[in-house]
Amino acid sequence: MIAPAQTGNLASLAHLDLEQEIARLKREMNAVILAHYYQDSEIQDLADFVGDSLQLSQQAAATSADVIVFAGVLFMAETAKILNPDKLVLLPDLKAGCSLADGCPAHLFRPFRARYPDHIVVSYINCSAEVKALSDIICTSSNAEKIIRQIPPEQPILFAPDQHLGRYLMKKTGRELRLWPGSCMVHEMFSERSLVQLKQRHPQAMVLAHPECAEAVLRHADYVGSTTGILNYAKQSPANEFIVATESGILHQMEKACPEKTFISAPGEGGCVCSECPHMKLNTMEKLYLCMKNRKPEITLDEELRQRALQPIVRMLEMS
Repeated sequence: MIAPAQTGNLASLAHLDLEQEIARLKREMNAVILAHYYQDSEIQDLADFVGDSLQLSQQAAATSADVIVFAGVLFMAETAKILNPDKLVLLPDLKAGCSLADGCPAHLFRPFRARYPDHIVVSYINCSAEVKALSDIICTSSNAEKIIRQIPPEQPILFAPDQHLGRYLMKKTGRELRLWPGSCMVHEMFSERSLVQLKQRHPQAMVLAHPECAEAVLRHADYVGSTTGILNYAKQSPANEFIVATESGILHQMEKACPEKTFISAPGEGGCVCSECPHMKLNTMEKLYLCMKNRKPEITLDEELRQRALQPIVRMLEMS
Protein backbone atom coordinates (compact mmCIF):
# COMPACT_ATOMS: atom_id res chain seq x y z
CA MET A 1 0.00 0.00 0.00
CA ILE A 2 1.23 3.52 -0.76
CA ALA A 3 0.20 6.73 0.96
CA PRO A 4 -1.86 9.25 -1.05
CA ALA A 5 0.05 11.57 -3.35
CA GLN A 6 1.24 14.92 -2.07
CA THR A 7 -0.67 18.09 -2.79
CA GLY A 8 0.67 21.58 -3.11
CA ASN A 9 0.60 24.58 -5.36
CA LEU A 10 3.88 24.29 -7.24
CA ALA A 11 3.51 27.84 -8.55
CA SER A 12 3.60 29.18 -4.98
CA LEU A 13 7.15 27.87 -4.58
CA ALA A 14 8.63 30.28 -7.12
CA HIS A 15 9.94 32.61 -4.40
CA LEU A 16 11.82 29.87 -2.54
CA ASP A 17 15.46 28.92 -2.88
CA LEU A 18 14.61 25.26 -3.30
CA GLU A 19 18.18 24.00 -3.04
CA GLN A 20 18.60 25.84 0.28
CA GLU A 21 15.21 24.69 1.58
CA ILE A 22 15.88 21.07 0.66
CA ALA A 23 19.25 21.23 2.44
CA ARG A 24 17.53 22.65 5.55
CA LEU A 25 14.86 19.94 5.56
CA LYS A 26 17.49 17.27 5.05
CA ARG A 27 19.32 18.42 8.19
CA GLU A 28 16.14 18.68 10.24
CA MET A 29 14.90 15.25 9.18
CA ASN A 30 18.28 13.49 9.23
CA ALA A 31 17.49 12.49 5.66
CA VAL A 32 19.57 11.13 2.81
CA ILE A 33 18.71 11.89 -0.81
CA LEU A 34 19.46 9.06 -3.23
CA ALA A 35 19.20 9.87 -6.95
CA HIS A 36 19.41 7.71 -10.04
CA TYR A 37 21.61 8.74 -12.97
CA TYR A 38 18.46 9.31 -15.03
CA GLN A 39 17.17 12.16 -12.84
CA ASP A 40 17.33 15.81 -13.94
CA SER A 41 20.80 17.28 -13.51
CA GLU A 42 19.75 19.72 -10.75
CA ILE A 43 18.49 16.83 -8.63
CA GLN A 44 21.66 14.83 -9.28
CA ASP A 45 23.77 17.79 -8.15
CA LEU A 46 22.11 18.13 -4.73
CA ALA A 47 21.76 14.41 -3.97
CA ASP A 48 23.93 12.77 -1.33
CA PHE A 49 24.54 9.85 -3.65
CA VAL A 50 23.98 9.34 -7.39
CA GLY A 51 24.21 5.87 -8.85
CA ASP A 52 22.66 2.97 -10.71
CA SER A 53 20.20 0.46 -9.26
CA LEU A 54 22.84 -1.76 -7.63
CA GLN A 55 24.70 1.15 -6.05
CA LEU A 56 21.47 2.73 -4.82
CA SER A 57 20.37 -0.58 -3.28
CA GLN A 58 23.72 -0.87 -1.51
CA GLN A 59 23.47 2.70 -0.25
CA ALA A 60 19.91 2.16 0.95
CA ALA A 61 21.00 -0.96 2.82
CA ALA A 62 23.89 0.84 4.50
CA THR A 63 22.42 4.26 5.38
CA SER A 64 22.14 5.47 8.97
CA ALA A 65 19.70 8.25 8.04
CA ASP A 66 16.22 8.30 9.54
CA VAL A 67 14.58 9.27 6.24
CA ILE A 68 15.36 8.08 2.71
CA VAL A 69 14.24 10.43 -0.04
CA PHE A 70 14.40 8.49 -3.29
CA ALA A 71 14.73 10.55 -6.45
CA GLY A 72 14.04 7.72 -8.83
CA VAL A 73 11.08 5.53 -9.69
CA LEU A 74 8.65 3.49 -7.63
CA PHE A 75 10.40 0.11 -7.72
CA MET A 76 13.59 1.77 -6.43
CA ALA A 77 11.79 3.40 -3.50
CA GLU A 78 10.08 0.09 -2.75
CA THR A 79 13.48 -1.61 -2.68
CA ALA A 80 14.71 0.98 -0.18
CA LYS A 81 11.67 0.29 2.01
CA ILE A 82 12.17 -3.47 1.76
CA LEU A 83 15.70 -2.96 3.08
CA ASN A 84 14.69 -0.35 5.67
CA PRO A 85 11.31 -1.23 7.21
CA ASP A 86 11.75 1.15 10.15
CA LYS A 87 12.75 4.19 8.10
CA LEU A 88 10.53 6.76 6.43
CA VAL A 89 10.93 6.32 2.64
CA LEU A 90 9.65 9.12 0.42
CA LEU A 91 9.20 9.34 -3.36
CA PRO A 92 8.57 12.80 -4.89
CA ASP A 93 5.98 11.54 -7.40
CA LEU A 94 4.12 8.23 -7.07
CA LYS A 95 3.41 8.25 -10.80
CA ALA A 96 7.14 7.75 -11.45
CA GLY A 97 6.77 4.14 -12.51
CA CYS A 98 8.68 1.90 -14.92
CA SER A 99 7.55 0.29 -18.16
CA LEU A 100 9.43 -2.90 -17.26
CA ALA A 101 7.73 -3.18 -13.87
CA ASP A 102 4.34 -2.21 -15.31
CA GLY A 103 4.69 -4.79 -18.07
CA CYS A 104 5.23 -7.64 -15.62
CA PRO A 105 2.33 -7.52 -13.14
CA ALA A 106 2.39 -10.12 -10.37
CA HIS A 107 -1.01 -11.57 -11.27
CA LEU A 108 0.35 -12.54 -14.71
CA PHE A 109 3.87 -13.42 -13.62
CA ARG A 110 2.66 -15.86 -10.96
CA PRO A 111 1.07 -18.35 -13.43
CA PHE A 112 3.99 -17.84 -15.84
CA ARG A 113 6.38 -18.90 -13.12
CA ALA A 114 4.14 -21.82 -12.13
CA ARG A 115 4.55 -23.30 -15.62
CA TYR A 116 8.28 -23.81 -14.91
CA PRO A 117 8.44 -25.19 -11.34
CA ASP A 118 11.96 -26.57 -11.79
CA HIS A 119 13.39 -23.17 -12.81
CA ILE A 120 15.16 -20.79 -10.47
CA VAL A 121 13.74 -17.30 -10.93
CA VAL A 122 16.20 -14.45 -11.47
CA SER A 123 14.38 -11.12 -11.74
CA TYR A 124 15.84 -7.83 -12.85
CA ILE A 125 15.45 -5.24 -10.10
CA ASN A 126 13.13 -3.23 -12.40
CA CYS A 127 10.06 -5.02 -11.06
CA SER A 128 7.46 -4.54 -8.35
CA ALA A 129 7.79 -5.72 -4.75
CA GLU A 130 5.18 -8.39 -5.56
CA VAL A 131 7.29 -9.80 -8.40
CA LYS A 132 10.42 -9.65 -6.25
CA ALA A 133 8.53 -11.76 -3.69
CA LEU A 134 7.92 -14.37 -6.42
CA SER A 135 11.64 -14.47 -7.31
CA ASP A 136 14.62 -16.40 -5.99
CA ILE A 137 17.36 -13.89 -6.82
CA ILE A 138 17.24 -10.23 -7.88
CA CYS A 139 19.88 -8.78 -10.19
CA THR A 140 20.80 -5.46 -11.79
CA SER A 141 22.49 -4.76 -15.11
CA SER A 142 25.73 -4.32 -13.13
CA ASN A 143 25.74 -7.77 -11.55
CA ALA A 144 23.43 -9.90 -13.72
CA GLU A 145 26.21 -11.73 -15.57
CA LYS A 146 28.09 -12.40 -12.33
CA ILE A 147 24.95 -13.81 -10.72
CA ILE A 148 23.99 -16.01 -13.68
CA ARG A 149 27.52 -17.48 -13.73
CA GLN A 150 27.16 -18.49 -10.06
CA ILE A 151 24.09 -20.64 -10.73
CA PRO A 152 24.97 -24.31 -11.37
CA PRO A 153 24.90 -25.12 -15.11
CA GLU A 154 22.35 -27.90 -14.68
CA GLN A 155 19.86 -25.55 -13.01
CA PRO A 156 17.31 -24.10 -15.49
CA ILE A 157 16.71 -20.35 -15.14
CA LEU A 158 13.66 -18.18 -15.68
CA PHE A 159 14.60 -14.54 -16.25
CA ALA A 160 12.25 -11.57 -16.00
CA PRO A 161 11.17 -8.98 -16.94
CA ASP A 162 13.62 -7.61 -19.55
CA GLN A 163 13.93 -9.84 -22.60
CA HIS A 164 16.74 -7.78 -24.14
CA LEU A 165 18.91 -8.01 -21.03
CA GLY A 166 18.04 -11.70 -20.89
CA ARG A 167 19.17 -12.31 -24.47
CA TYR A 168 22.37 -10.36 -23.82
CA LEU A 169 23.05 -12.58 -20.79
CA MET A 170 22.43 -15.71 -22.85
CA LYS A 171 25.00 -14.52 -25.38
CA LYS A 172 27.54 -13.59 -22.68
CA THR A 173 27.19 -16.69 -20.48
CA GLY A 174 26.10 -19.38 -22.94
CA ARG A 175 23.18 -20.21 -20.63
CA GLU A 176 19.67 -20.85 -21.91
CA LEU A 177 17.17 -18.58 -20.14
CA ARG A 178 13.39 -18.77 -20.17
CA LEU A 179 12.42 -15.13 -20.78
CA TRP A 180 9.46 -12.99 -19.78
CA PRO A 181 8.70 -10.82 -22.87
CA GLY A 182 9.21 -7.37 -21.31
CA SER A 183 11.21 -4.33 -22.40
CA CYS A 184 12.10 -0.76 -21.42
CA MET A 185 10.16 1.87 -23.37
CA VAL A 186 13.22 4.14 -23.60
CA HIS A 187 15.84 1.59 -24.60
CA GLU A 188 13.52 -0.03 -27.12
CA MET A 189 13.15 3.33 -28.91
CA PHE A 190 16.78 3.40 -30.06
CA SER A 191 16.95 2.74 -33.79
CA GLU A 192 19.64 0.69 -35.51
CA ARG A 193 19.15 2.58 -38.77
CA SER A 194 19.43 6.01 -37.13
CA LEU A 195 22.42 4.85 -35.08
CA VAL A 196 24.26 3.73 -38.21
CA GLN A 197 23.51 7.06 -39.87
CA LEU A 198 24.80 8.92 -36.80
CA LYS A 199 27.97 6.82 -36.78
CA GLN A 200 28.57 7.80 -40.41
CA ARG A 201 28.49 11.46 -39.35
CA HIS A 202 30.75 10.76 -36.35
CA PRO A 203 33.12 8.02 -37.56
CA GLN A 204 35.50 8.42 -34.61
CA ALA A 205 32.77 8.11 -31.97
CA MET A 206 32.56 5.00 -29.82
CA VAL A 207 29.12 3.57 -29.12
CA LEU A 208 28.29 2.82 -25.48
CA ALA A 209 25.05 0.93 -24.91
CA HIS A 210 22.95 -0.39 -22.04
CA PRO A 211 22.01 -4.10 -22.28
CA GLU A 212 18.31 -3.15 -22.13
CA CYS A 213 18.72 -2.10 -25.78
CA ALA A 214 17.58 -4.44 -28.55
CA GLU A 215 20.17 -6.82 -30.02
CA ALA A 216 20.15 -4.89 -33.33
CA VAL A 217 21.48 -1.83 -31.47
CA LEU A 218 23.89 -3.76 -29.24
CA ARG A 219 25.69 -5.27 -32.24
CA HIS A 220 26.99 -1.81 -33.09
CA ALA A 221 28.25 -1.07 -29.57
CA ASP A 222 31.92 -0.83 -28.67
CA TYR A 223 30.95 -1.33 -25.04
CA VAL A 224 27.80 -2.76 -23.40
CA GLY A 225 27.20 -2.23 -19.71
CA SER A 226 25.20 -0.68 -16.89
CA THR A 227 24.95 3.07 -16.47
CA THR A 228 27.87 2.97 -14.05
CA GLY A 229 29.83 0.79 -16.46
CA ILE A 230 29.14 3.21 -19.31
CA LEU A 231 30.27 6.15 -17.17
CA ASN A 232 33.46 4.41 -16.06
CA TYR A 233 34.28 3.28 -19.60
CA ALA A 234 34.00 6.85 -20.88
CA LYS A 235 36.29 8.07 -18.10
CA GLN A 236 38.98 5.51 -18.86
CA SER A 237 38.77 5.46 -22.67
CA PRO A 238 41.30 7.50 -24.68
CA ALA A 239 38.50 8.28 -27.16
CA ASN A 240 37.11 11.81 -27.22
CA GLU A 241 33.66 11.25 -28.74
CA PHE A 242 30.91 8.86 -27.69
CA ILE A 243 27.40 7.96 -28.80
CA VAL A 244 25.45 6.89 -25.72
CA ALA A 245 22.53 4.46 -26.06
CA THR A 246 20.82 4.78 -22.70
CA GLU A 247 18.65 7.33 -20.91
CA SER A 248 20.10 10.79 -21.47
CA GLY A 249 20.31 11.68 -17.76
CA ILE A 250 23.66 9.87 -17.55
CA LEU A 251 25.22 12.43 -19.89
CA HIS A 252 25.27 14.97 -17.04
CA GLN A 253 27.65 12.84 -15.00
CA MET A 254 29.70 11.97 -18.08
CA GLU A 255 30.13 15.63 -19.00
CA LYS A 256 31.05 16.51 -15.41
CA ALA A 257 33.64 13.75 -15.27
CA CYS A 258 35.04 14.36 -18.77
CA PRO A 259 34.38 17.98 -19.80
CA GLU A 260 36.88 17.72 -22.63
CA LYS A 261 34.97 14.87 -24.29
CA THR A 262 31.83 14.93 -26.46
CA PHE A 263 28.76 12.83 -25.66
CA ILE A 264 25.87 12.36 -28.07
CA SER A 265 22.55 10.69 -27.23
CA ALA A 266 21.75 7.80 -29.53
CA PRO A 267 18.73 8.56 -31.74
CA GLY A 268 15.37 6.90 -32.13
CA GLU A 269 13.68 6.10 -35.43
CA GLY A 270 13.97 8.99 -37.85
CA GLY A 271 16.59 10.62 -35.65
CA CYS A 272 14.11 11.61 -32.92
CA VAL A 273 15.57 12.67 -29.59
CA CYS A 274 13.55 10.24 -27.46
CA SER A 275 16.09 9.08 -24.89
CA GLU A 276 14.39 10.62 -21.83
CA CYS A 277 12.41 8.39 -19.49
CA PRO A 278 9.08 10.15 -18.86
CA HIS A 279 8.75 8.36 -15.51
CA MET A 280 12.16 9.43 -14.22
CA LYS A 281 11.56 13.01 -15.30
CA LEU A 282 8.33 13.28 -13.27
CA ASN A 283 10.47 14.07 -10.23
CA THR A 284 11.29 17.77 -10.00
CA MET A 285 12.96 20.06 -7.49
CA GLU A 286 9.54 21.38 -6.47
CA LYS A 287 8.16 17.89 -5.87
CA LEU A 288 11.32 16.89 -4.02
CA TYR A 289 10.90 19.86 -1.69
CA LEU A 290 7.17 19.21 -1.14
CA CYS A 291 7.63 15.52 -0.36
CA MET A 292 10.20 16.41 2.30
CA LYS A 293 8.11 19.26 3.70
CA ASN A 294 4.91 17.19 3.85
CA ARG A 295 6.62 13.85 4.52
CA LYS A 296 4.63 12.20 1.77
CA PRO A 297 4.13 10.36 -0.52
CA GLU A 298 5.41 7.66 1.80
CA ILE A 299 6.18 4.11 0.66
CA THR A 300 4.60 1.47 2.89
CA LEU A 301 4.55 -2.29 2.37
CA ASP A 302 2.73 -5.19 3.96
CA GLU A 303 5.25 -6.84 6.29
CA GLU A 304 4.68 -10.36 4.98
CA LEU A 305 5.22 -9.15 1.41
CA ARG A 306 8.28 -7.16 2.48
CA GLN A 307 9.86 -10.21 4.10
CA ARG A 308 9.31 -12.35 1.00
CA ALA A 309 10.69 -9.63 -1.27
CA LEU A 310 13.68 -9.12 1.00
CA GLN A 311 15.12 -12.62 0.60
CA PRO A 312 16.01 -12.43 -3.14
CA ILE A 313 17.45 -8.93 -2.64
CA VAL A 314 19.67 -10.19 0.19
CA ARG A 315 20.82 -13.01 -2.07
CA MET A 316 21.71 -10.46 -4.74
CA LEU A 317 23.74 -8.34 -2.32
CA GLU A 318 25.54 -11.45 -1.07
CA MET A 319 26.31 -12.68 -4.60
CA SER A 320 27.49 -9.21 -5.68
